[in-house]
Amino acid sequence: MKLTKTTVERLQLPEGKNEAIFFDESLPGFGLRIRAGGKRTWIAQYRLGTKQRRVTIAPVASLDADEARRKARETLAKAHLGSDPQLEKAEARAQAAVTLGSVAENYLTRHAASKLKLGTLEDVRRYLRRHWEPLAELPISKVTRATVAARLAIIEQENGRYAANRARAALSRLYSWAIEEGLTDANPVVGTRKPANETARDRVLTDEELRLVWRHAGEGDYGSIVRLLIITGQRREEVAAMTWGEVDLVGATWRIGGDRTKNARSHDVPLPFQAIAILRAIARRDGRALVFGSREGPFSGWSKAKASLDVRIKGELGRALPPWRLHDVRRTVATRLADLGVLPHVVEAVLNHISGHKAGVAGVYNRSIYAAEKREALKLWGNHIASVLQVGE
Repeated sequence: MKLTKTTVERLQLPEGKNEAIFFDESLPGFGLRIRAGGKRTWIAQYRLGTKQRRVTIAPVASLDADEARRKARETLAKAHLGSDPQLEKAEARAQAAVTLGSVAENYLTRHAASKLKLGTLEDVRRYLRRHWEPLAELPISKVTRATVAARLAIIEQENGRYAANRARAALSRLYSWAIEEGLTDANPVVGTRKPANETARDRVLTDEELRLVWRHAGEGDYGSIVRLLIITGQRREEVAAMTWGEVDLVGATWRIGGDRTKNARSHDVPLPFQAIAILRAIARRDGRALVFGSREGPFSGWSKAKASLDVRIKGELGRALPPWRLHDVRRTVATRLADLGVLPHVVEAVLNHISGHKAGVAGVYNRSIYAAEKREALKLWGNHIASVLQVGE
């Protein structure tokens, strides 16, 4: 009997049986399996050595007899040449279960957590979990160079060139580890375009540029974050993920735990009066600990907000500012504090840096956090910013 649409419709499960297979006379090994309950599937059956193997091709409802016969012929041809289609199918299922997302979590837990500093680890987590999240369900071996390149273009558009650079590097390191673990054979990041050629930056904003950035930063979360960056000199991601529990408005202090700082050291930031005013003006939302952002996470959308800020500044000046980015504000604060006479070790303490006299053995024994000196330095800086803003009024 040749299996056709007509003959298949007539076939019924014999009385008293839970399963039966009806084979096609024109292609030995190609058959139809019927099970109790009405399930009907196309199968291919072959012998490999002394063992008999059977591969499910597809449900009858999703594939007609001619197409099923063609697929069965391909499967049986592989078996005739010595391959094992059943084993190949099992391996394909296993590979499909090893997704980019599952490997990323494995990498973060087994490798990155023990190899990276806490601050760097948090950055890598953010890049892998947030920036590459749209690819998380793909089998890691099926992520192609084209897929990576397309996603990088979106990251660059939404978060900026430098964020795309970091995301690209994080994914490449993940794939290098996955190759060592035998989870995949190739790194699809290799050969993709690096969004930005990074060089050491020395851009320091002038007082007039600071005034323009402050003035045109905007009224929403982004505007508040930018002004807090200017007035405190802290890191962008630390400000964006600020929680109300960290902020003491009465004591004018922002306490960042070591789990959130780049160097894994807790850090108290004295808040100048401008920072207190900014935070008091922000409405608290019930059940939300984060000061900025929406939904589950902190503020995002940096690239678009920065582009809008640049457009507003250009509207006033009639020209664009020389190229700058938000991290330049932190460098500017450090430089200007030094210009105002603040000693280098106090500037380092304000920025929560470990370098110079605080690095190495000296850092082990010198645990001073220079609380009073930091407060005086940021008070001095707050007064300077106030004078800068008054000049522009």
